[in-house]
Amino acid sequence: MGFKLVLNVLYTVGIVLCLFVAYQANSSKNFTLLGAAILIAGVVIVLKIRLLKEVKNSQLKK
Repeated sequence: MGFKLVLNVLYTVGIVLCLFVAYQANSSKNFTLLGAAILIAGVVIVLKIRLLKEVKNSQLKK
């Protein structure tokens, strides 16, 4: 369970970092980097949602 907690924190940091990169890329009109940051943030959000569902289901089974 500790590993999942650390993974959740890393996903959150990744999302914040991608959003910061996307903001900076938009400010500097670098749309390729903006698209990549948004895509990576989307993937990390999906992974985080799957992790949260897995943790919720494992707690309900106990």
